[in-house]
Amino acid sequence: MSEALLIIVGLVILILGGELIVRGASRLALSLGLSPVVVGLTVVAFGTSSPELAVSLGAVSGGSPDVAVGNVVGSNIYNILLILGVAALIRPLLVQQRLVRFDVPLVIVVSLLLWVLVLDGSLSPLDGAVLFGALVLYLAITVRVGRRDGQTARDSGGDEAAPLVEPSTRRSRDLALFGLGLAALVVGSQLLVSGAASMARSMGVSELVVGLTVVAVGTSMPELVTSAMAAWRGHRDLAVGNVMGSNLFNILGILGLAALATPEGIAVAERVRTFDIPVMTVVAVACLPLLFTGYELRRWEGLLFVAYGLLYTAWVVLEATDHPLGSRFGDAMVWFVLPLTAVTIVSVLFREVVQRRRGPPPSRSG
Repeated sequence: MSEALLIIVGLVILILGGELIVRGASRLALSLGLSPVVVGLTVVAFGTSSPELAVSLGAVSGGSPDVAVGNVVGSNIYNILLILGVAALIRPLLVQQRLVRFDVPLVIVVSLLLWVLVLDGSLSPLDGAVLFGALVLYLAITVRVGRRDGQTARDSGGDEAAPLVEPSTRRSRDLALFGLGLAALVVGSQLLVSGAASMARSMGVSELVVGLTVVAVGTSMPELVTSAMAAWRGHRDLAVGNVMGSNLFNILGILGLAALATPEGIAVAERVRTFDIPVMTVVAVACLPLLFTGYELRRWEGLLFVAYGLLYTAWVVLEATDHPLGSRFGDAMVWFVLPLTAVTIVSVLFREVVQRRRGPPPSRSG
């Protein structure tokens, strides 16, 4: 009971801290002239990923590398399946071409890069330097392009950033919110990691499974709240950009810093190398055809994502507890659910391509 209380209190503090960081940092960024989609990809995404950063660094320093790795990989899976799915259920997500042509493919490439780096069973400090260096390069490119696009929108009289812009006189207050959020994240992460590790030991469940499920879902709550509210308020680029930017930061920033901070490197369990990271990569690949169909994630596609998020969680728990249904559940996923979904996605993509080649239907007059 005490472990569950620690987890709940830690999650509440993490969510509050993430909300404070998002509010302060997004206002500061927008006051500097960045467009909403770039704010979603950078400041908001990194702010909502700060719970994962705090938890993973705390787990590595506390000798729980499985929690750190499981937290990042699980969060990336849930970010796309559950968070994008819920946001699309609230309102279909219209996506900028930049996200489909650059950021989503980059998430796929980064996922593949992580898969390659962990094939030897660990993430070394050198691997961490490669990941973190890629993050710095991505930030430089994104901010430069974002400032240029924001200036273009203002020059053309556009109001893309208007709904989110706050007066510059509130910068000191926004900085205070940001600092308070960081302090809350430190406290919340310590409580969450301590409670999760204790629960794993008391229940006989591995820390990896707890990291992939309880901790991953918990630290993804800021992304869920942010993307859901952004979709509800009509800032749909912000909702998608938040998820894609968060996934990039989770791999490049969090695992990169964690590996750099660990001289002996971070051990990566075989199950993560052979199952969870491949699932994370496939989930990222699944975004590309869905978002390509009219640059929109529709409600039925969001429902499909949410269903797969729940199925993944059930699969992890059944496998971890050696439940008799675990193998049957896995067989059903591999031989029925996944192929059926693949056929559905390919057929939708094919219809979209045919429709584009035919052009829009002729308009009726009178």
